[in-house]
Amino acid sequence: MCTAVSWNSRHHYFGRNLDLEYDIAEQICITPRHYPLRFCHQSTILNHYAMIGTAIVADDYPLYFDAVNEDGLCAAGLNFPGNAVYHSFDENRENVASFELIPWILSQCKTVSQAKMLLENTQITDDFFRKDVKPTPLHWIISDAQESIVLESMTDGLHIQQNPYGVLTNNPPFDFHYYNLINYRHLTAQQSENTFSRSLSLQSYSNGMGAIGLPGDLSSASRFVRASFMKANSLGGSVEQDIAQFFHILDSVAMPKGSVITPDSRYEITRYSSCCDTVSGRYYYKTYENSRICYLDLHDADLESTQLQYLPMLHSADFYQQR
Repeated sequence: MCTAVSWNSRHHYFGRNLDLEYDIAEQICITPRHYPLRFCHQSTILNHYAMIGTAIVADDYPLYFDAVNEDGLCAAGLNFPGNAVYHSFDENRENVASFELIPWILSQCKTVSQAKMLLENTQITDDFFRKDVKPTPLHWIISDAQESIVLESMTDGLHIQQNPYGVLTNNPPFDFHYYNLINYRHLTAQQSENTFSRSLSLQSYSNGMGAIGLPGDLSSASRFVRASFMKANSLGGSVEQDIAQFFHILDSVAMPKGSVITPDSRYEITRYSSCCDTVSGRYYYKTYENSRICYLDLHDADLESTQLQYLPMLHSADFYQQR
C-alpha cells in the first residue's frame, strides 16, 4: 500500500510513501540524458530528459517507483492488485511494458498535457522484466505544477482520468476515491458551528472538532481522504518549510510497524517517504529507520553521461546531504 501527493506552494512538490512488508534494496537513481533507454516494443531512446527518483536497479535498468524529470514532470506507480490488467502486444497501439512506463513518459514529456497525448494510443503490456520478475499490478499518478492525472490499465483498456485532488492511494479504482471524497465535504480545519439543534447550546470543548469524522485507519480509502484533507489545508512558507510540511502530510498516512499485519503475518511499514522539489531538482527522502531528511540534487550529477548513477538510501546517517 502507498500514498502519493502532488502539492503546489512556493514550488511544486511531488512525493510518496512506499509501504511494504519486505526489503526491496531501493536506491536513489539518476538517469542522465544519454543513458540508452531500452524498451520491449519501442525503439531505444538515446537522447532524452534526465530524471531522478527511487528505483530498483536490475541489469543496469532503473525500475522506478517514483521519479521526476528535469522539466518537473513527475510520476509514481502504486499497488493496484486485483484491478490492474495488462494486455498482450497489439500492432495497432503503442505498446509499453508496465515496468517501462515511468521512464518512457518522463524521457519524452515536459508536461502532463504532453503525456496525455503520448498515452492516447498506448497499451500497457504484460511483458516480464525477466523470467523471474513478473509484472507488478500498478496504477500511476502523473503530475506537473498545473495538473495531475491517474492511469489505470484494466480489463477494458487504459483509463486516463483527471485528478483534481493530486492524491493517489490504492484500491478501489480511482472512480471510487473521486466520489467517496464527497462524503467528507462537511469537514473543516476551523471550529465547526452547532447545526445539531438551535434549541441546544452545544459548545466546542477542543480545537480540531471541525474534522470529526476524518477517517483514521490505514485502509487505502481512508488514507486517500486523510491525505487530501491534510494537503488541502496545508500552509507553506519558505522552501525549507514547504519540504517539512510535505513530509508532515505524508506522515499523516504513514504506517508504524505493527499497525498493519499482512495475511502472511508480516508487518507492513512505510519504508521510505520522498519529496521532490521539481523547480530545484532536489530529491528529498527519509526512511523508516532514519527520520532525518536527506537529499540528492539532480543538477549535481553529470547529466550528459551515458551511465546510470545510483546510491542506496541511507537507513541510518549523521549527515544531511548525500553526494
